[in-house]
Amino acid sequence: MNSDCLVELAQDIIKRACAAGATDAECTIAEGDEFSANVRMRELENLKEAGSRGAGLRILIGSKTGASYTSDLSPEGIGLLLKSAIELADITTDDPHAGLPDRDESGSIPGDLRLHSPDVETLETGFKIDCAKRAEAAALAADPRIFNSEGASFDSHVGRRIFANSRGFTGEYRTSYCSLSAAPVARDGDSMERDYWYTMARGFAGLEPPEQVGRIAAGRALRRLNAVKVETQRVPVVFEPRTARTLLDNLYEAVHGMSVYRHESFLAGRLGEKVASERITLIDDGTLPGLFGTSPFDDEGVPSRRTVVIERGVLKNYLLNTYAARKLGMKTTGNASRGLTGNAGIGHGNFFVEKGDRTPEEIIAGVPNGFYVTELMGFGVNIVTGDYSRGAAGLWIRNGELAFAVSEVTIAGNLKDMLLGLEAVGSDLEFRGSVAAPTLKIGEMTVGGK
Repeated sequence: MNSDCLVELAQDIIKRACAAGATDAECTIAEGDEFSANVRMRELENLKEAGSRGAGLRILIGSKTGASYTSDLSPEGIGLLLKSAIELADITTDDPHAGLPDRDESGSIPGDLRLHSPDVETLETGFKIDCAKRAEAAALAADPRIFNSEGASFDSHVGRRIFANSRGFTGEYRTSYCSLSAAPVARDGDSMERDYWYTMARGFAGLEPPEQVGRIAAGRALRRLNAVKVETQRVPVVFEPRTARTLLDNLYEAVHGMSVYRHESFLAGRLGEKVASERITLIDDGTLPGLFGTSPFDDEGVPSRRTVVIERGVLKNYLLNTYAARKLGMKTTGNASRGLTGNAGIGHGNFFVEKGDRTPEEIIAGVPNGFYVTELMGFGVNIVTGDYSRGAAGLWIRNGELAFAVSEVTIAGNLKDMLLGLEAVGSDLEFRGSVAAPTLKIGEMTVGGK
């Protein structure tokens, strides 16, 4: 079924839902093709190619909601989709905050956002497998201490999303991405460590070369060898970009509209207050061309936008969909997100800390004694209180240099203090996904070891 047919189908589903008694309706249709090849020790281990297509319908009868989903787009399948949504709406309770965005809130960003690259569809299976093999081979050849591999993989996806509602909005966009990763294992005597590296882009031309991915992964594994457990102490903690991103995951939960209206966030009720160091500006931007959190509209048909969440330490905005906005007496920020069925949740666009002016090397050079975190384990973060405690591994900083590997320690603090105690923001902001952070240095945390 071509694009025009799917758009017409979505509009037809809306018309039929309204004819069957719905006072409002919205329909999402998505289709996609995904590919994944995993190699290990130079042999193809598994290969997956799959296609999917489905439609989701959400209707309102007054303030009652019903939602259903089908992967059967035949007339019979669509008939059942409609029947199921109507029946569910009949038995749900009224919710005065439920409903579609107002007509004047709907719309789509014009122009090419560079979300789809035709080269992804033309890549041959053998070529994609070969890229994974080259990445792994480069890692294995990097050093005699790289003796094993957890594998390398090449993944790609091409998709299309169509959304229509009963208030006159219809929109669609296409997406693509591909990624390449390698995870080698290093050994030195009794010490054995693994690490990984990956590259990801909307099109193949944006990927780092396979050999570079393998070499970086090998270097990361090698530097973890012969790790020690340090004494428990309070020291500066520097998060490399990969671990700094996890702090943004925690912050996203804290500014998530659902957490806020339920008072399940340490940032609830704090708009306009200083909640972080003035070095921090946190942005959510769904409009940046070619990036992974970009789209012309959100999953309620509201245009994507740039939202400043924290500006120079001051909390300016939460991330909201229509429902959370109504709960809080505010306006949607265009952050509705959903799969094919159910009520819209809240998602982020490109969620990132604006880069600073110091290189990671300069930040590390300014630390006489501290911890450079390269991996975090566990989920010891309480968004209600801000309490933070996670297992960690990385490298010890001594006299401004990375001195030796550290593992089996914990880092602990409170997100409130960590945000206010943020002393340096790196210049090394890179998007390897929709959440991105540069190197971040927090003035003091407890590193728990021996």
